[in-house]
Amino acid sequence: MPNFYEYNPEQGYLLPPNVREVLGKEHLCFFIHQAVERLDLGEFEKRYSEEGHPAYHPALLLKVWLYAYALGVSSSRRLEQRIREDLAFRYLAGGAQPDYWALNEFRKRHGRGMNEVFTQVVELARSVGMGRLGQVAIDSTRIAANAAADSVETEEKLRGERAKIRKQIRRWQRQCEAEDPNEGAGTAVAREALEKLEKKLGEIPERLERLKKSGMKKLSRTDGDSRFLRQRQGYVLGYTGTVAVSEDYLIVGQQVSQASTDNELLVPMVERVEQECGERPEQVSADSGFFTQENVQTMEERGMDAYVPDSHLAHELNRGQRVRGQGAARHPAQQRMRRKLRSPAGRATYRRRKELVEPRIGTLKEQHGMRRFRMRGLAQVAVEFTLANTALNLTRLWRKAPALAGAV
Repeated sequence: MPNFYEYNPEQGYLLPPNVREVLGKEHLCFFIHQAVERLDLGEFEKRYSEEGHPAYHPALLLKVWLYAYALGVSSSRRLEQRIREDLAFRYLAGGAQPDYWALNEFRKRHGRGMNEVFTQVVELARSVGMGRLGQVAIDSTRIAANAAADSVETEEKLRGERAKIRKQIRRWQRQCEAEDPNEGAGTAVAREALEKLEKKLGEIPERLERLKKSGMKKLSRTDGDSRFLRQRQGYVLGYTGTVAVSEDYLIVGQQVSQASTDNELLVPMVERVEQECGERPEQVSADSGFFTQENVQTMEERGMDAYVPDSHLAHELNRGQRVRGQGAARHPAQQRMRRKLRSPAGRATYRRRKELVEPRIGTLKEQHGMRRFRMRGLAQVAVEFTLANTALNLTRLWRKAPALAGAV
């Protein structure tokens, strides 16, 4: 008779009492637990009241969300299921089972707290020797919004909708006037429908004004903050996510914006890195999308060693040879940038940019679910992006070395 291990799924003693015996002492969930325990969560706690029904502790909700984004889980309903079924999530939740509404509300309410957590994780990494600012590489990517690209508002559509509503209102008014006074119920229904139409009509001027203020020809109806942004495959309705990565692959600056081009993001991102880390990067590199003569001159005036080629020079650097018909560099700052990037040291520094930042963006999109946002509105998607970047930094810190993990 074959010899097998004992198999009985219905046994009462299915799991050992210590979770670490199942997952292993070096599991990511334990590292996230230890890291969050070291953070100051005062920004979260002050948003809660002493009155009313007890709430789930912010440490619990923060831990499960960070671990979720580390695994690429960004849906609150999916996270609710994982907390019930996954041992690591159950450990981080301490046996509690928050529903999807509580999970999502926490993510929506605490934008400032999430930014504080990102800053504290960067400080934690730098305290153990990570986040070196010898060279910081900056890049952006387009991330789709939680909105249909064909459900948009234009001035033409809004004016057409206004004309249609006015026509419907006139029809209902004629019907109300023709109603038999004895038909009270029918009159009430007509009046209710008329009030709904008048409310919709009153919203049209506000929607037209929002479209005008945006400076765009069309806006999404479901996510008015999203923009139609150009990328290699065409246009995407979404946002621009920008990250700055240190020379040892730690994300030391991040933001989400509505910017249609990258050139307005370079200087603000350098300032954000200085704010997060408390010191200025020694070198800053970015691709040609971030180039303007004003940006290059500003970086020089601030004493920054920048490596940002114009589009013509970028083609030259990528091909390894001069490009015919290359535009002349008339601005002195641009001339100096070309000379620096054509030197062997300049080429090596610029080549390093791809190795630093592009893999981080790829990991964010492929492994952490940042191809499409779950929430809507600039403030809400910024929370998602911050969560994903913080989770990626924690994962990086966890994998860097066992000694670093033990320090946390």
